[in-house]
Amino acid sequence: MDHTNEMQLIFDSRSSNESFARVTVAAFMTSLNPTVEEVSDVKTAVSEAVTNAIIHGYEGEVHNICIRCRTKEQTLFVEIEDFGKGIEDVEKAMEPLFTTKAEAERSGMGFSFMEAFMDSLEVESTPGKGTLVKMSKIIGKGRKIWTTQSL
Repeated sequence: MDHTNEMQLIFDSRSSNESFARVTVAAFMTSLNPTVEEVSDVKTAVSEAVTNAIIHGYEGEVHNICIRCRTKEQTLFVEIEDFGKGIEDVEKAMEPLFTTKAEAERSGMGFSFMEAFMDSLEVESTPGKGTLVKMSKIIGKGRKIWTTQSL
């Protein structure tokens, strides 16, 4: 039996849609039987990535953000993509406390939070074309998962 599932969501880059994106990914991952903490970790990482796309990628203009999710075995893969201005120096942008929006009271911790709450983080960006954030999290790491298939 194939234990892979996929979904894609495209939505406007409005801050009011950030919570919708976060809850949608949380609902999608329920088939993996996550703990409350695992759901919270994923929701935080998704929130940070979507917020970055809205504030930095599109600088408040309304365009599309695309979220793609896939589960395979006990791993959740999440991709969040914008088609905005891109990041000049990804390595620099991923440094804790680095921000291009200090005047807007941005903390510069978005990528650090994504990295802390997920098992992997990869950022691909092309100036003038957009940014793709790829994250994954193994659900149930370190605990025994019992399902009806376990019987």
